[in-house]
This record gives sequence, structure tokens and C-alpha cells, in this order.
Amino acid sequence: MTSAHSAIDVRPITEAEFPEWIRAVKAGFLQGPTPWETEVESRRTQFEPGRYLGAFDGVRCVATFRSFAQEVTAVGGAAVEADAVSGVTVTATHRRRGLLTRMMNRDLAAAKERGDVVATLIAAEYPIYGRFGFGPATSAAEWTVDLPRTGLDTRWSGPEGGARIDLVDPEDVRKIGPELHDRFRRATPGAVSRGDWWWQLNTGAVRVDPKWTEPFFAAYRSADGTLEGLVAYEVDDNWGDAKQPADTATVRGLITTTPAAEQALWRYLASIDWVTRLKSGQRAPDDLLPLLLPDPRAAGITSQTDWLWVRILDVVRALEARTYEGAGSVVLEVSDPGGFTGGRYRLEASPQGASCTPTTSSAELSLPVAELARLWLGDESALRLAALGRVREERAGAAQVADALLRTSRRPWCPDMF
Repeated sequence: MTSAHSAIDVRPITEAEFPEWIRAVKAGFLQGPTPWETEVESRRTQFEPGRYLGAFDGVRCVATFRSFAQEVTAVGGAAVEADAVSGVTVTATHRRRGLLTRMMNRDLAAAKERGDVVATLIAAEYPIYGRFGFGPATSAAEWTVDLPRTGLDTRWSGPEGGARIDLVDPEDVRKIGPELHDRFRRATPGAVSRGDWWWQLNTGAVRVDPKWTEPFFAAYRSADGTLEGLVAYEVDDNWGDAKQPADTATVRGLITTTPAAEQALWRYLASIDWVTRLKSGQRAPDDLLPLLLPDPRAAGITSQTDWLWVRILDVVRALEARTYEGAGSVVLEVSDPGGFTGGRYRLEASPQGASCTPTTSSAELSLPVAELARLWLGDESALRLAALGRVREERAGAAQVADALLRTSRRPWCPDMF
């Protein structure tokens, strides 16, 4: 490292430096050089000393990094302590100077010391985070639905059997949403916790984006009055030359705790007057939506991408936190260039429980910690990774055993951006 590089001070910021940190974040994400009017003060309520890092060249912040406490749901519903990473930027004038490496290493070491099981992030760019031990653990898909082609009855008047869908106000969402989301996330591997700030931000109680507009909110309740689903959506205003409506409804978020609620909310969105196209927003890759339609081809995939990235900090606790649909045993040799959790572990699992213990037995499957992250929530195939050379069989058939243990019948999903 040159003296010019080492002169850049990487450290936790003070609260007085928060406005400068926000300015650097906006510059890094190409959102404009100056924070919007009340943005700094609105975001200041989230400031947590020690977890906001900055790289300073003199008094100017040229790189940013923050983390916050989070829970991520493991397979089976256990809430696992996570170090959520966000706000990562390096100003274009200071690239290739090791600033991200210094900030990341500092944060992960602190997370390990705290006892966090994993770290999480949503990667803006794919190639960056693998070298720090992160791997994509969930993916997401977005569909655009041509509603006239679906074959659905557009005269649908609502759910049957006493269930109902009602429009609700943002204030209502802040009251009823957190408990519904808590039930949803505990049944959804890959889902993450939401604090009060999330609900304020997404219902307009706090404004940090001048372009934010209030969406419609609709709630689904079962016949006994139990809240089982909530959707936020917006609708544009588009009419054809012949005065024919051609509006698009775009889903900002849809969570449910039952298949009945999920199906009913999609049917509701597909039957709104004047709406001829429906954009699903980011969904689980095996979402029910396309197969709900008499003609599934009416739902075209707009995007399909990696979403939640995971960095395992404690192999034993990560593998013991989740459940397993089958029974078996495999010895894993985990390499971790970061030095946080490498070693050899025997995983013995069954539907009744699992143990993961350090062992001196011969390795059966060798893999980097980033590849273990791909497997942890059940979204990736060990056989596929073996075929790619990203994991190595030390015993013939070990990848098949790992695949049978770790894969899940439904794919994990993280609906949140953070």
C-alpha cells in the first residue's frame, strides 16, 4: 500500500460527520451530489455509532459502509442473527485503493466478535462480494402479465367463503403490517426482519426520496377475520387513442401467510378496472403467479436475478439452525480466506434434528465458504456446483448426499431490499 493510500483514514464516523457520509453515499450511487432537503435529518434517526464506517481523504468522505442488526430465516423457520451490510460505496476518484477491503474486514471481524451467525447484503454488482466469502443464497424473478391473455374472468368480485379484501390506509398498514410480516418471515427461508423504520419509510411516514408516491394498500382477511395477506401497488394512467384503458398495475410488495390469500390477492390485482398489464415486482422464482393463470404464457419473465447474498461466519451454528427433509451425514472441508470459520465439519442431519461438529475425519466434500452460502438455504444444487468445479468431491457420491440433505422442496425468498 502506498503512502497516499495509507493516508486515507478508514474509521467509524461521528454523528457530526453523518451529513458528509450521506453526501458520499449519494455520490457513490450516482443519486446526485447533494442530499434532498430533509434527507439527512430523516436518516439520522437510524445512525448507530460504530456501525457506520467512512474512508476520509482529509475531511472528505470518499467511501462508505454501514451494517445493522438483522434476523434472517433459516430453513425450518429459525431466526438467525445476521450482520446486514448496506450503503457500500467507493467514490470514483478513489477506486482500487483497498478501501472496501478495509471496511469489509473491519465489519466482519466485529460481526464475528458479536456472535452473528451470518452476514447478508443485496449486491448491486455481482463480481464484488465473492472475494469476501459472500455467495448468492436466494434469487428473484419478476413477471409482466398481459391480463387480456390470461383467460381469467375479469368480472371476479372477490374471494368466496366469507373471506374479504379491503383497501387500507398507510396508518392501518403500520398497525397491522408488522405482525403479519413476522408470521410470513418465520415461514419463509431467506426472509429478513423489518424494523419500525421500514414500515415508516414504505408508508410515507418518513420521506427520504422526493419521488416517492403513496401506493394503494389492500389487505386479505380469512372468514374468521385473520389477516393473511397484504399488497402494496401503484397504477399508472394510460389511455389509448380510441379511449381504451391500458393501465399498468405494479406491485411494490405482496406478502401472505396462506396460499388462499396469495391466490386471492393476485386475482384481485388482475381484475382491477382499466388495468390491462400487471407487473409482479420481485418475487420468489417459484411463485404461484404464473400457474394461477389459465394461460401461464401470459406471464412473461421480465427479470431473473440473484438477490440475498449470505456470508457464513459460523458454520456450526448456521447448519444446526436449519432443518432437513432427509437423513444423512457428510464431512465438509470449508475453506475461508477471511479466516472466520474455515475447517472440517461433520454434518449429521435428519428430520428430527442436526448436529455439526468439527472433526479430524477425512473430508468428503471440499468447498469455499461462499459456495456453502449458496447451499445453506437450499436454493442451489451441490451436484451442479460439483459439475462446475466449485465444490470438489473427495469421496464419490458426496455431492449427491449433500444435495439430498440441503435442497428444499420450495425455494427460499427474500422480498426486501436493504
